[in-house]
Amino acid sequence: MMNQTDNPTPPHWPSRFLRWYCHPDYLEDIEGDLIERFEADTVVKGSKTARWNFTKDVARLFRPGIIRPLSGSDQLNQYGMFKNYIKVGVRNILRQKAFSVINIAGLAIGIACCLLILLYVNDELSYDRYNKNFDRIYRILHTYRNAENPGSLPPPSPEDFQVWGSAPVGPALQAEFPEIEGYFRFTSPSQLLFQYGSKRFQEDNMVFADSSAFQVFSWNLISGNPKTALKEPNSIVLTLSTAMKYFGYEDPMGKTINIDQTETFIVTGVMEDVPSNTHFTFDGLISMTTFQNWRPEIFDSWGYVDFYTYFLLKENTHIESLESKIPGFIEHNGPDWYKSDNTIAFEPLSAAYLHSRAARQPGTTGSYTNIYIFSFIAGFILLIACINFMNLSTARSMERAKEIGVRKAIGAQRYSLMAQFLLESIMLTWLAALLAVVLAAFVLPFTRELSGKALYFSDLLSWQFISIFTGSVIFVGLFAGSYPAWVLAKFKSSQVLKGRFKSSSGGILLRKALVVFQFALSMSLIVGTVVVFSQLRLLRTLDMGFAKDQMLVIDFGWDARIQEQVESIKTELGKHPKVNKVSASRAVPGAFLPNAGTSIESASGEMIVHNPGIYEIDPDFVPTYEIETVAGRAFSDAFPSDTTKALLINEAAARLYGYSDMEDVIGKKFSQWGREGTVVGVVKDFNYKSLHDKVEPLSIRYAPSNSLRRFSLKIAPEGMAATLADLEQLWSQLVPHRPFIYSFLDDSFNRQYEADVLFGNIFTVFSGLAILIACLGLFGLTTYTTALKTKEIGIRKVLGASLFSIVTLLSKDYIRLFFVAVLIGIPVSWFAMNSWLNGFAYKMEIGPGVFIVAAVVCVLIALSTISWQSIHSALRNPVDSLKDE
Repeated sequence: MMNQTDNPTPPHWPSRFLRWYCHPDYLEDIEGDLIERFEADTVVKGSKTARWNFTKDVARLFRPGIIRPLSGSDQLNQYGMFKNYIKVGVRNILRQKAFSVINIAGLAIGIACCLLILLYVNDELSYDRYNKNFDRIYRILHTYRNAENPGSLPPPSPEDFQVWGSAPVGPALQAEFPEIEGYFRFTSPSQLLFQYGSKRFQEDNMVFADSSAFQVFSWNLISGNPKTALKEPNSIVLTLSTAMKYFGYEDPMGKTINIDQTETFIVTGVMEDVPSNTHFTFDGLISMTTFQNWRPEIFDSWGYVDFYTYFLLKENTHIESLESKIPGFIEHNGPDWYKSDNTIAFEPLSAAYLHSRAARQPGTTGSYTNIYIFSFIAGFILLIACINFMNLSTARSMERAKEIGVRKAIGAQRYSLMAQFLLESIMLTWLAALLAVVLAAFVLPFTRELSGKALYFSDLLSWQFISIFTGSVIFVGLFAGSYPAWVLAKFKSSQVLKGRFKSSSGGILLRKALVVFQFALSMSLIVGTVVVFSQLRLLRTLDMGFAKDQMLVIDFGWDARIQEQVESIKTELGKHPKVNKVSASRAVPGAFLPNAGTSIESASGEMIVHNPGIYEIDPDFVPTYEIETVAGRAFSDAFPSDTTKALLINEAAARLYGYSDMEDVIGKKFSQWGREGTVVGVVKDFNYKSLHDKVEPLSIRYAPSNSLRRFSLKIAPEGMAATLADLEQLWSQLVPHRPFIYSFLDDSFNRQYEADVLFGNIFTVFSGLAILIACLGLFGLTTYTTALKTKEIGIRKVLGASLFSIVTLLSKDYIRLFFVAVLIGIPVSWFAMNSWLNGFAYKMEIGPGVFIVAAVVCVLIALSTISWQSIHSALRNPVDSLKDE
C-alpha cells in the first residue's frame, strides 16, 4: 500500500478554489500543468514546499483572463439577479418620487436626530474620562449630623452626605492607609481682584489647590513644572484663557499679578483650559501653602468646612478594603463631637457627575433620567420613521402585486423576492443615512447652542462608531423592510394575475395599529412639552417669599476697603432718585452660603445643636427683600445689642429645633460661631435655594463688617439703562479701585434652572421632529389611500356628494384612530411626566386641562395633515378619474 509520500496529492482547498473560478475551457490544461509542477516539486523540494508552491500558483492565476465568465453559469444568475434587484429598486425609487421622498426624508430626520442625541448622550457619559487615572480616583464625602442623644441616629442615607469637607481628612487618610497613592484638595471658588498693569478684573473662579494637582488629575501643563508649580506660597497656575486675558501673547511665566491690592502672586505655570466635560472647573489654581499661611488653624480643624478632597488609589488595590476600615479611622482621628453620628464615605470619580446624590457639589451635576429620556426619544423617532416605511410599503403592495405575480409565474422563489424588497429597503436606508449625516452636520451649531455643550462630529469619528453606524443602518433597513418584504413575497401569482387580489385584513389592521402607536406617542410628547414648559413657568412665577424683581446686586468680593465704609457707600447709593432701598449682606438668594453649627435652647431648656444655613446681613436686608416676619421682630438699629446678641431663624429652623408655635422660640438662648444671645425673630420660609428643594433651615445674624460681600439695591423700573449708567459712574467715584460688577437677582436666581430650561428646549425640538415624522408618514398614507378611492370619489361627486361628505369619507377612519391614540397616550404621558416632576420640591399638578390641550393639538395636527390631500382629491374634476371607464 502506498503512503502519502509515495502518491502525493495537491492540497484540497486550493484545488477546489481553482475549479470554482477557472474558465472551463482552460481548467483541464491549467490544472494538469499545476499537478505536474506539484509532483516535480515534491521530488526535488519535498511535500511541504510543493503544497505551498501549489497554493501560491493558484492564487497568482486568479486574474481576469482566467476567471470564468459570469454568463451561462449559476454565478451569472446570482450576479445578474443582484444587478436586476438594484435596477428595479432604483426604478421604483425614481418612479414613486413622492413616496420615496417621504420615506427618505422621514428616515433621514430620524437618523439625524439619533446622531445628535447620541452626541449629547456621549458627552454626558464622557465626564471626567479624560483623566488617565479615571478608574482610580475617588473623592471623600462627609456627614455633619447632630442628634439630641449622641449615637441615636440611623446610618446616613446618600442624601445625608456632602462633598464639602474639612482640611485634615486627606492627610490623615494617606498617613493611615498605604493603599492611597496621593490626595488632592481644593477650596470653594474665591472671588479676587486681579490686576496686571492697566488690566483689572474680578475673578470669581479661582481655587486654592494642593501641589499634587497634576499627579492626581490629567490636566495638561503647557508651561511650568507639574511637581513644583504649586509648592511655594503666593504661586499661581493660570488656565490658558485667563493667561491670554492678562498677558496676551507674552510669556506669563515668572510675571507677577497683584491680587486685592494687597498680595503679589508669581505665575509658575500655564495649563490648558479644563475640559468642558468635567464636573468642576476653575480659571486658576493658587498654591494651598498660600491659604495655609493665611489661616493655619483651619488645617487641623475637622469643624471648618471649605475643602473638596480627592485621592488616587494605588494600582491593584480595591476600595472595599479601605471602606471596611472607615470606622477605625474615624475612631483614631476624628474629634469627639464627630465620632458618634458622623462618618466619611468614598465616591468614585465615575459617579461624581451622573450618580452622586451628595450635597454641596463643587460644580454642576447631570441627570441619568434626562439621558434615558433623550435616548428613548431618539429610539422612538427612529421607530416612527421605520413604521412610516412599513406603513407606506405595505399600503403600496397592490401596486406591486402584478410585478410579483409575473416574477413568481416565471419561477422566482419566495426568498429571492424577499431579498429584492429587503435590498430596496437597505438602499433607501443608506440614502437616508447619507442625507442624515448632512442634516446633522448642518444643524450641529444650532444643537450646540440649544444644549449648551461643545458637541463635535469628531467625537464620533472612531472605527467603533463607524462600524456600529454601518451595522445600525443595515439593521434599520432590514427591520423597516422585513414586514413589507414578507407580505409582498407571499402573494399568490394565480390570484394576482386574475385580478382577484386585495389587501388582507391583517395588513389593514397592522397599518391601523401602527398609526395608533405613532399618534399615541405624539400625544405623549405633546403632553410632555406642555408639562415641561408649565413647570418652568411655575419656577419663574412662584412666590418665593421675597422680592426679587428690580433687585440689583453689586458684588464687591470681600474688599476690605469697601467693608470699612459700607454705611457711607450705602448712603450715597441710596441718594439716587431711582434707588428705593439699599442693604448689604454676605449672601443673597440663589447664591452660595455656608452652614453654621448652631445651638438653640429647646422647650425643656437643653441646648440642641444643628447645622442650618447662615445668612449674615445688615438691618436693612429684611425690609429691602420684603421678607415677612411671623414672630418677634427683625434686626433694628434701635437695639444696639442686635449686632452681637440677636439671631433670626426661619420657620423651617424653628421646626428643626422642636417648635411648632413660632412665638415659643422667641427669647430662647442661642450659641453660634462664638456669638451668644437670644432668638429675637422668626421669618417666614422663603425659597433662598432652588425650587428643586424644600426650604431648608436657615439662621440669620447681624453681619460683622468683614463678612459683607454684596450690596442689594431695590430700583425703580423706569429708565433702567440711565440708572445703571448713573450708578456705575457713582461707583467709580466711591470705589475707584474696584470694577462695577452687578447682576439682577431674578436673572442670577433663574440661572439655577438653566439645566431645566435646556432640557425643555431639547425635549421640545426633538418632540416636534418626532411629530413631524409621524405627520410625514400620515401624509404619505393618506395620499395613497386617497389615490385608491379616486374613482369612488368621482362617482360620488357625479351623484351629487358634497365636499364635506367626501372629506369626511376620507378622514373618518383616521379620526377614530386618533381618538384611540389619545386614550392610550394619556396614561402613558401621565406616568412619565409625574416621574420627571418628582425631581422638584414644588411642582405643577397635571390636571385634565393638560391632556385636553394636548389632545386638541394632536388631533388638529393630524387633521391638518390629512385634510390638504382629502380636500385636494375632493375638488378634482370627476371627469379626470372616470374618463377611462
